[in-house]
Amino acid sequence: MNLVNEKLYDYLLENAEHMTDEWLSNRDFKIGSVYSSSADDHAVETLRKQNRLTIRSIATRLSGQPGHFERLKKNWAELVAESRIRSNTPIHEVFDAVMRFRTIYWSFIERFIRANNDEVLRADVLRWGSEMNESFDELFHEFSMAYHEITEERLTAQQSLIRELGTPVIKIDGERGILPLIGDIDTGRAKILKTAVPERCLELDIVHLFIDLSGVTIIDTMVAQQMYELTQILSLLGMRSTMTGIRPEIAQTSIHLGIDFGMIRTYGSLRQALEDAAGQGR
Repeated sequence: MNLVNEKLYDYLLENAEHMTDEWLSNRDFKIGSVYSSSADDHAVETLRKQNRLTIRSIATRLSGQPGHFERLKKNWAELVAESRIRSNTPIHEVFDAVMRFRTIYWSFIERFIRANNDEVLRADVLRWGSEMNESFDELFHEFSMAYHEITEERLTAQQSLIRELGTPVIKIDGERGILPLIGDIDTGRAKILKTAVPERCLELDIVHLFIDLSGVTIIDTMVAQQMYELTQILSLLGMRSTMTGIRPEIAQTSIHLGIDFGMIRTYGSLRQALEDAAGQGR
């Protein structure tokens, strides 16, 4: 680190709070935004803490420490991305805030240049301008990747939870389980059932599955077909299926389709099916 770079680095860190104050003073009012002028004290303190890391990251790059900048860049991106996702902040608001601070950052570099005009060369000014802009671009690029990665991870987790809640296989003893279906079953949900239920049964070592349809209000012809296919998949995997709570309209739909549930035990209620199975010892 040469002398003028070191002086710039120290200057930027010494003025970090002033830079942040100027940035925060330019905020607009926007309901619900972490960047709003009406944001609470906790949000403001979070912005201050993260902005200090922004200042340090850029200053490190300008001082001629690219390796250190790479580490700080990654830390900054992960920290800010996690924070903005948690506060449900759209990515364009983050971009606008970063761009506003870029202008402020350069204005402080200009103040340093004027105060140290006898030491700063034209080549220094050109390099600082170029590297500052590149650094901000790299920060935001790294942030965008982190934001996308975290969002995708959360979406996958949410889909997994929805899938699990929509296919609630409950193990009731050593080898039996219940699949209580509630609400409407559309084609999309039926397809998920065909995939998720057999997998879940294998995980739980279920040999006999009771599929309870008493809570199902609507089922169309396509869904009835896919429910039948579900029982066939379970059969191919060596599992028995018992269907309970079949409503008259569902039974009629199945008959119209020519779907033969004759190979599957059916009962009017889950209780009746379980009692019968217990009586037969299976």
